[in-house]
Amino acid sequence: MTTPSPLISTSELRDLLVEDHAGPTLLDVRYRMGGPSGPEVYAAGHLPGAVYVDLDADLASPPGAGGRHPLPDPAAFEQAMRRVGVSSGRPVVVYDDWSAHAAGRAWWLLRLHGHPDVRVLDGGLSAWVADGGPVAQGSVAPEPGDFTRAEFPGMPVVDADGVLDVEVLVDARAAERYRGEVEPVDPVAGHVPGAVNVPTSCNLADDGRFRSAEELRAVYEQVGAVPGADVAVYCGSGVTATHDVIAMELAGVTAALYPGSWSGWVADPSRPVER
Repeated sequence: MTTPSPLISTSELRDLLVEDHAGPTLLDVRYRMGGPSGPEVYAAGHLPGAVYVDLDADLASPPGAGGRHPLPDPAAFEQAMRRVGVSSGRPVVVYDDWSAHAAGRAWWLLRLHGHPDVRVLDGGLSAWVADGGPVAQGSVAPEPGDFTRAEFPGMPVVDADGVLDVEVLVDARAAERYRGEVEPVDPVAGHVPGAVNVPTSCNLADDGRFRSAEELRAVYEQVGAVPGADVAVYCGSGVTATHDVIAMELAGVTAALYPGSWSGWVADPSRPVER
């Protein structure tokens, strides 16, 4: 079976909602570090039928040696996805209002655990509204889903022991954090030795939607991330790096994720740091 594109446009989603009475499962994954409360902004306005997903509670384990957003326990993730209505045989569309930085985490986890059809709404809620899409208020009580996680990983992963051996290791954080000039979140500044920097902002056009496949291919070619290369990506805590995973998939490049990312890397003071 062919894996669908990681993205769905607002027009494609509207057509899908009209053509399919049941429609896809819609997940609202709004989250911003230090930003407004996700449940509050969800209640104020969301795609009709969308169910809120809490990134900290549903898409991560508690902070610790594995970083600020370690991967959730697989059984707990399966239970959370069932609770919000996800079924293995029904398409899923995820979105946020943060240029897919949070929604990408839900997309990646569902793909990791074997969901065959999950896509990110390109441009998120702002694109939906700009293109005339309707917005609902209040909460949605979904019918429980039957999502069953796969016993094998559906996305490539690399751990701390393997990161330094990756041929092309991409750091998805802002350039000043990569260089170690500032570090607003984690206790140590810098980057994993040998990593190259492609900030997630490079993936987006001026309207907040992903750039074309051709443009993204040119961006990642500059750092050696080309089809067939051994590529992995990390960020601060393993959340926004999924944005680069999406961009590279659009460009035809398969990239593993280092889930612990920088916060997990520097949790062990014996690991080397480059600035």
